[in-house]
Amino acid sequence: MTLLISAIWFLFFWSNIGILSFDNIGSKSIPLAVKNKLCFVNHIDYRSYIKNDTSLKMIYYVTPTYPRPEQVPELTRLAHTLMHVPHVHWIIADDQPMCSELVLSILRRSGLPFTHLSSPKPFLYKSTNFPRGVSNRRAALDWLQKNVGEGILYFGDDDNTVDLQLFEEIRNTKKVSMFPVGLIGGYGVSSPIVKDGKVTGFFDSWPGSRTFPVDMAGFAVNLEFLKPTATMPYIAGHEEDKFLISLGLNMEDIEPLADNCTKILVWHTKTAKYKKPTVRIDLKQLSNAPKYRNFVNLLKETSRLGMANMETNNGTKPYITRNRKSYDATLGLQ
Repeated sequence: MTLLISAIWFLFFWSNIGILSFDNIGSKSIPLAVKNKLCFVNHIDYRSYIKNDTSLKMIYYVTPTYPRPEQVPELTRLAHTLMHVPHVHWIIADDQPMCSELVLSILRRSGLPFTHLSSPKPFLYKSTNFPRGVSNRRAALDWLQKNVGEGILYFGDDDNTVDLQLFEEIRNTKKVSMFPVGLIGGYGVSSPIVKDGKVTGFFDSWPGSRTFPVDMAGFAVNLEFLKPTATMPYIAGHEEDKFLISLGLNMEDIEPLADNCTKILVWHTKTAKYKKPTVRIDLKQLSNAPKYRNFVNLLKETSRLGMANMETNNGTKPYITRNRKSYDATLGLQ
């Protein structure tokens, strides 16, 4: 009886965290479902400085993200690009099981229409090097298929750099448009090859037996061309290719942009990884010095933004500098 109860509990527990949703099991794929949350949706554009021409197609800019010290600055930088784009709806899908107040704060401050999703990747693969962003993009696709009928879909990572001209060009996508992406692989660029206005091949340093060897930032899709069967697999290096194949895309459908793929309007920039430090400092004790309240608030903000941990008994001992001399931070501020 004990074994039976244990088995029932095991099945109930793992099914509730989305582990027992198997399909198309493969050695390189993650066929497991995750449970997403719709955190917040805002359809109002609060940017009074932008003239929103309603005749323009809405661009749905999908950004997968995940918590790390660089998350807030990355999203802040991207927000200040999107704030200059008319008729754009920002979809942020965050790889964590809760709705992040930090992410929501950035979205609200941008003044943009937005959708905020919690989209954790499958629990069993949290510690593996399987591709980041798949569960996020799948969650965004699901939301779009359920709530939006027309517009332009674009996948833009939180660390990419985008020229504003790209938005003007992708807005006219009829089916699927493609364009070069800078700072990719061993060639420095990934791009379709265009002959007589048609895409005839691809220039990418990792062919990988792919039909469409392109970067995630190198294409846009008209949502009217987004089939109900469209999906993205958990297959490392093949996310873009399999997604485009799931659309039923043919070579002749591809619309080359960026002056027949001769210009680079988006770059796959990457911010150096920052190892979050731990600072050994007693904030409670330091708060007893009212004249240094501003400094204490700075340390609390640094912790809140995920850039450093503040702990009483662990971490690097901090010092302050005054008149070219260093002092113990706690004692030196008294």
